[in-house]
Amino acid sequence: MSVATAYRHLHSDAVRLLAGWTPPDARQERLRADYLTHLGAHPDGVAKAGPPAHLTASALVFDSRLERVLLTHHGKARVWLQLGGHLEPEDTSLYAAAQREIREESGLAGVHVIPVIAQLDRHTLVGAFGHCREHLDVRFAAVVPAGSEDAVSASAESIDLRWWPLEALPEPTSAEVGALAKACLAVLHAAPSVSPEPSRT
Repeated sequence: MSVATAYRHLHSDAVRLLAGWTPPDARQERLRADYLTHLGAHPDGVAKAGPPAHLTASALVFDSRLERVLLTHHGKARVWLQLGGHLEPEDTSLYAAAQREIREESGLAGVHVIPVIAQLDRHTLVGAFGHCREHLDVRFAAVVPAGSEDAVSASAESIDLRWWPLEALPEPTSAEVGALAKACLAVLHAAPSVSPEPSRT
């Protein structure tokens, strides 16, 4: 089976998701158009084994009060980032891939991923990323069930895994993660199934 065939359902899901999304600004609209052009040119453009530039899925995980986010100190990038990674053939959708990555990288189960794009980010890779040269990341918002925040465990891919208050995000990625958090909060507040737990006083 070819790579394109194995990933056909995820390619279709990516096109559907991007085509149906209304970006919040001109920059995100340009990225949406870039992603769709890339997918049109590459039937295997959602697979790591496809072109050096390919789609990935990630999610910014919030605690149940929407006050903190879970970040991984990435073993290859060596900075604090949201959880995420490559798509796998067994993933049923992009947001399911993000959900799997959360489970694999944090040990958390039952995390609610909102199946709506929160943000797109296309970035060049540096360091020990092998075949991968560029990631076209599709980013989602996620929230953990109340009381499960402490049940996290870092995977071998992480140097560390930690909850960070939104007002004290780590450098040098505080601006990037802060912008993603803002986009994700807009998605979470619009989702009828999500309401923050009362803050502890």
